Amino acid sequence: MSLSALLSERIKATGPIPVSEFMAEALGHPEYGYYRGRDPFGMAGDFTTAPEISQMFGELIGLWCALVWQSMGSPERVVLAEIGPGRGTLMADLLRAAKALAPFARALDVHLIETSPSLRNRQAQALADQSVTWHERFEDLPDGPLLLVANELFDALPIRQLEKVGGVWHERVVGLDDQGALVLALGPVVADPPLAPAVLNAPDGSLAEVCPQGRVLAEAVARRLAHQGGAALIIDYGYETSAAGDSLQAVKSHRHHPVLSAPGTADITAHVDFQALAEAASGLARVYGPVPQGRFLARLGLEERVRMLMQHASVEQAAHLASGARRLIDPAEMGTLFKVLALANPLLPAPPGLELA
Repeated sequence: MSLSALLSERIKATGPIPVSEFMAEALGHPEYGYYRGRDPFGMAGDFTTAPEISQMFGELIGLWCALVWQSMGSPERVVLAEIGPGRGTLMADLLRAAKALAPFARALDVHLIETSPSLRNRQAQALADQSVTWHERFEDLPDGPLLLVANELFDALPIRQLEKVGGVWHERVVGLDDQGALVLALGPVVADPPLAPAVLNAPDGSLAEVCPQGRVLAEAVARRLAHQGGAALIIDYGYETSAAGDSLQAVKSHRHHPVLSAPGTADITAHVDFQALAEAASGLARVYGPVPQGRFLARLGLEERVRMLMQHASVEQAAHLASGARRLIDPAEMGTLFKVLALANPLLPAPPGLELA
């Protein structure tokens, strides 16, 4: 049985399901979920992330972590964790760069939060020379000061979609049409929509998106940082301020794919509402940003790193380095759409790259 058939049977039995439930099942169903049994990264997969584009991305994140560790007073042990670590490429590049500062490298207690068995295997291969512990949830991390990285994680957390009709917000649901195919439909009225004022007052016909899991995770991270110290780096694509709109999309083989077609076979994501994450964390941790990814990487010295690597590169390698750097920082590529948000213990100074908005 396919996931589409499974969901159809459920809808026939109990009625339409919220978009959030559809997205959760499409990505995380224990048997048919997109992330449970595949490696979706790279040219042979469905999409490419920044760590796969250039080693410099992970290296600069490693530099960021080392500088924050120093600002924390260089503790003898720090928990270094990544949520949603993909193939382990970012962490491998980060740890390689960390070797340049031996005391920092020795202090690292490395942890990965990953639910996909197949991706855990890829991460183990990429980090075969490292001591790594895996967890299912953020709450399972050991106590202690924390350096947390989340690159393209929040866009994959399930969202609710709300639609305004007749001055009233309704839940958007997934039901069945007359032919039995999955279809988006208008659901029940939402009595108290959890929307920012600017979105709440949007005109009739507007769509709005809310990511409850994202808000809960941002608050949990902020609480951990407030009580045990450290900082978190969140990198993703999305809105700097909350806005109405439909950003739900599916990607397969690097091309757009119908969201409701063959669930479990394509990646499904939505733009991150950085304002909502910042609001969830504020009052617990200090919030910095978001700033465009291009500006953040430039402040960390991406251009200098390119020049240094090119000194010992072949013509082909130099071209690859230049192309990777351009994709990471060019406004027409990832430089503006992707944004960087940092959360930090209130006693720490502003993290590098985010000193100024």
